[in-house]
Amino acid sequence: FFMIFALIILPVIAIADRGGLSIVLEQLKALHPRFIDPFALSVGTAIGFLGIGLGSPGNPHIIARYMSIDDPEQLRFSAVVGTVWNVLMAWGALFIGLAGRVYFPEVSLLPGSDTENLYPVLAQQHLHPVLFGIVVASIFAAIMSTADSQLLVAASGIVRDIYEKIIHKGAQIEQKQLVLYSRLSVFLLVVFALLLGMLASELVFWLVLFAWAGLGASLGPTSILALYWKGTTRAGIFAGLLTGTVVTILWYNIPYLKNSMYELVPAFVLSFVAVLAISKFTRAPEGIDTLFRAMKTGKH
Repeated sequence: FFMIFALIILPVIAIADRGGLSIVLEQLKALHPRFIDPFALSVGTAIGFLGIGLGSPGNPHIIARYMSIDDPEQLRFSAVVGTVWNVLMAWGALFIGLAGRVYFPEVSLLPGSDTENLYPVLAQQHLHPVLFGIVVASIFAAIMSTADSQLLVAASGIVRDIYEKIIHKGAQIEQKQLVLYSRLSVFLLVVFALLLGMLASELVFWLVLFAWAGLGASLGPTSILALYWKGTTRAGIFAGLLTGTVVTILWYNIPYLKNSMYELVPAFVLSFVAVLAISKFTRAPEGIDTLFRAMKTGKH
């Protein structure tokens, strides 16, 4: 709630303090006409921006939210809430960026010449100290909410999916031991993420986009097809996972391709095609019709 509140109220106050949206747009045009030109971006860049949304069905910490819903009837409502949330968040961030360009025409004017400082600096300049405190708290709340979900999902993948189901398949492992290994996994993942953030030469934003692309392109198509197409097979799923991951990494590391389009879009499309193609030549699991019927009716 506080994050949405901050993303809505801050751009409204910042733009109003500058004289209104029309004044802000005029000042942006004076800085550079392309700042308000919707056709200034290349087609590839525009498609890449639109394609960011493709990452949602492939991120485990987002899927886990839907999987935890007890009543299937609430799924549609949850989808509406999630869509509204993302629209408000995206438009709020967009207008913060527009206002920020007017207040700070050069990145060097921001603390540390870091564009990631724009949001808290604008909040400090335009909000009452109490509201500013809420904004800062909302930033950390959003970070912690996402981080803890990702850490728990990652630790579960390591301990449950790899250690218990693959390395010690069929063996009885005490719950206390699994809990201990899960906690150790979380600790090691936190240390690794901290070191990666400290040593990375790029902004956190670009690292997040790369990770978002990798997860979205590998798990997104497989999740969608597994839910909506009866012909999806295990081999097709593995092909999609491999294709999405490899294409994302290759596209990101080839400058020409990276500059032409966000790697998530081509990787997602090729992963989707890989699942379809391989599934066509392999056999779907038995009882798939029963499973799909149970999924739609909510009855086993």
